[in-house]
Amino acid sequence: MRVFHVAADRFVELPAMPEALPPTGFIWVGSARREFEVGSGEVQAALQRWTGGQLLDLHVSDLVNHQLPSHFDYTSWYDLLVFRRLAAAVGARGGEAEATTLAAARQALAAVDTSPVGFAVFDRVLVTVHPTDCAVRDHFAQRLAALAAGEGRGGGSRLPASPPDLMLRMVNHMVDGYLDLRRLLTRALGTLQQELLDPRSRFRDWNVLLESRNALALLEDTCEDQRSAMQEWIDALDEWPEEADPQARREREILRVRSRDVLEHVGRVLSHVRRLGESAETAVQMHFSALGHRTNDIMRTLTVLTAIFLPLNLITGFFGM
Repeated sequence: MRVFHVAADRFVELPAMPEALPPTGFIWVGSARREFEVGSGEVQAALQRWTGGQLLDLHVSDLVNHQLPSHFDYTSWYDLLVFRRLAAAVGARGGEAEATTLAAARQALAAVDTSPVGFAVFDRVLVTVHPTDCAVRDHFAQRLAALAAGEGRGGGSRLPASPPDLMLRMVNHMVDGYLDLRRLLTRALGTLQQELLDPRSRFRDWNVLLESRNALALLEDTCEDQRSAMQEWIDALDEWPEEADPQARREREILRVRSRDVLEHVGRVLSHVRRLGESAETAVQMHFSALGHRTNDIMRTLTVLTAIFLPLNLITGFFGM
């Protein structure tokens, strides 16, 4: 469990949870799922000191549940977003270049990881719960530390201004992480299609094809849940009371823009997953069409041979009688 203080001009990792919130900025508590489950009492006590409220027991159960789909929920003092990431499992990331055989394709298709990441968003506190092998927390810790040190600000990057801002950046990063998984799946399905359409091969590994279609169906369902969760977050964001401060209104508009950007990225991922499924279905149809074409060629050859030998059989039968 790591605790960070994020402000407009500084990003500091704290040795422990502070007794009170800092005068500026917000607190980010990032934890692995098992550590959060064990230390939930400490987190709840800190939230009570900082915000005057705690996480509901139902939401704590949601954050430690590794089977929960992407969804959004809210209370009067915090919002809860569970977002399933799309990534290749650790064992498959190094073997992407070798996914050129059916065995490697099967391993790649079975190595799709859709573990959930949970976000509890308070006014000045962000609690994130990650899978054990999730690198999102450490990636953002290094990235924000570099931004606070003045590195990488030439492109307009700045430190997050609020917990929702940091949450949306992390969610967007997880959606963009699908690019690595897309290359892996495309290579695996390409190998499968080559085997299906090779006229010299007798394709028998239908289990691999079934697993690939199941994996794509799982990804499609995950993307649908992601899109629904983000749409509910955007609807809830639109219902927030309007701020009188111009700076606060500007920050709210930035959140809307980031949210729509994440939703658009999820839509593109969903479209690509559907195209992969359609491509696999088209390859199967072409495989059976090729089988039918080869069967017609064989029947045509047999018909020609029958036409050649039929007069000889007729003459032999006539004189044999």
